[in-house]
Amino acid sequence: MSAQQSVRLRLFSLNCWGIRYLSRHCSQRYQMIAELLDREQHDIALLQEVWSEKDYLYLKRTLATSHPFTHYFRSGVIGSGLAVFSKHRIQDALLYQYSLNGYPYMIHHGDWFGGKAVGLVILNVCGMRAHIYVTHLHAEYCRMNDSYLPHRTVQAWELLNFIRHTSADADLVILGGDLNMHPQDLGMRLLRTHSGLRDCYTETDTFDGCEDGITLIADNTFTKKKDLLPFEKGIRIDYILMKGSNSVCVKCESMSTTKGSVPDKPFPYSDHESLTSQLLVQHTEGMDRTRERHTDSSNTGAPVRELVEVVSEARGVVKEGFRQTERLQLMAMCLLAVGLAFLLLPATTLPWLSHHSHCVVSYSLLGLLGALGLAMVAAGALLYVLFTAQLKALRGTEASMKLASANLQERDRGCLTDEGGDEDEAGMLPSTPPHPPRGDARPQQPTPLDCEE
Repeated sequence: MSAQQSVRLRLFSLNCWGIRYLSRHCSQRYQMIAELLDREQHDIALLQEVWSEKDYLYLKRTLATSHPFTHYFRSGVIGSGLAVFSKHRIQDALLYQYSLNGYPYMIHHGDWFGGKAVGLVILNVCGMRAHIYVTHLHAEYCRMNDSYLPHRTVQAWELLNFIRHTSADADLVILGGDLNMHPQDLGMRLLRTHSGLRDCYTETDTFDGCEDGITLIADNTFTKKKDLLPFEKGIRIDYILMKGSNSVCVKCESMSTTKGSVPDKPFPYSDHESLTSQLLVQHTEGMDRTRERHTDSSNTGAPVRELVEVVSEARGVVKEGFRQTERLQLMAMCLLAVGLAFLLLPATTLPWLSHHSHCVVSYSLLGLLGALGLAMVAAGALLYVLFTAQLKALRGTEASMKLASANLQERDRGCLTDEGGDEDEAGMLPSTPPHPPRGDARPQQPTPLDCEE
């Protein structure tokens, strides 16, 4: 991309709530979503909860003209539900499945079966290398007693590290999806501070949508009001985040959300509101592109002490998750022991019964106890394996966080120095040029969404 060139990109993100036979009006809503994408002509559409491959193939056929390039990420039992539709050619794709994702016995939640993951597609946009990420993190079912907080924290840590280690040669980085976290939740602070990604909602010049940018609103007919408690108006858990590079500057010119009802339609697109952002991507004159390719990915622009504090807080949550999982592992061992006892009971009782025919204990009762014991042994063994794997994932994440925290503390003490470049006030090399917050810059007139000289 030349020094005088600029690109405008329109991005779309939506949790489609596409659970066949369970989500209401699923087929009709997919038709509405396809009509919307075909009409609005977004450059890139990031979709979540497209659980059925049949629905993905329907969207692919319908959008073949407007979005000829597409990729569907498959993982888990029923799939990740992640799909990308693009006007720009997809050069490569990669999927990373999170190591922790709930529990298989929590069938009514279903997150474990979904194989939650982050998908990456690499696009060439007018000579610019764009890394586009789409993800869906574990849901928060009870904010007052969130047993999944350690899992979501681990997912946020794995997400930011996946982005950091795969975007070193990117000119533009974009993340969209249902993160299932409020803006000031631990996972979001961890993601923003350590990846350098910026929230389009807080930095956009103009915004048109739901109050406070909320994406799960009480006015949506599909939303269960009890799921929003204690937030009566709704919550913001869907995001589009962005980051440029040393040679590319990116800013959000405008952003909008749907507002529940759809004009001339009987129901909304989904139980979530969709997000649309228009980004202005410009080459930064006078920058050395060689330096951009070798930028230290740990330089995110955030103060080092803030980075350390967030990691320390996350380590505390992961350690608590480790203790909870140890208790669950102990319960699995107890279940296994009781099951073995039930299995041994018939084996030790039958010889005795053969010499005491007057005993009223029936063989059918012993058979029932044996079957129950076998079931308990199988369940206990499977749960023990599950919790052991989760303990290893938690321990591994905590060790990674400890290593990162130690490295950051060394930098804070001045033991590590940056090589070249101007430092900001926090002693960090800025990852992207500064941008004014939403409302500080004058709105610009929209222009065609292709390369401009």
